[in-house]
Amino acid sequence: MNVENPIALHFILQDELYLLNNDKSLYSSINTPVIDEAIETIVEVAPAAETVEVIAVETPLTFKHLGAGKTSFLILVHYPELEFIAEAHLSALENILKRKGLAMDDVAIVNMAKHSEVGFEHINRHFKPEKILVLGDKALPTGIGAIGLNLPLQLAGSTALYSFSFDEMMDSNELKKAFWDQMKNL
Repeated sequence: MNVENPIALHFILQDELYLLNNDKSLYSSINTPVIDEAIETIVEVAPAAETVEVIAVETPLTFKHLGAGKTSFLILVHYPELEFIAEAHLSALENILKRKGLAMDDVAIVNMAKHSEVGFEHINRHFKPEKILVLGDKALPTGIGAIGLNLPLQLAGSTALYSFSFDEMMDSNELKKAFWDQMKNL
């Protein structure tokens, strides 16, 4: 491991470190006590010749999504083999959106198969949706909590609806009707 400042190794490695003669020149001769709060003991650390300031910066998450999301309407789907959504399902979704007076520019479709490591909190913070439609149980992001099937509810400042996936609905008029009954009010 090549580290520019050996004092940084203290934060990476928890064991004792021994310096080589070449590395000793990087430390001054004054020792300063540092309190390690985790074990409440005093640890002697030789300060570096240069001061290193460690700043934790949260990198913003980026999401690939279909649509512009102009109306803060977020649709979560799950298609592991596709970038966004199957063509036949997209066509059906566009027809549903037209019946609600919406277009593709009004929504943002996120394929959760491509963002499975991201929890609901991050998605909500990034998109700031007013309405959320989750299509299928595999599209549910982690941390969303208990959400009933086809039961709209208020969730973190948004109206959310969890329903069947298009794979489940395409061959069942009963499931389509149950979905539409709730979707038209979303």
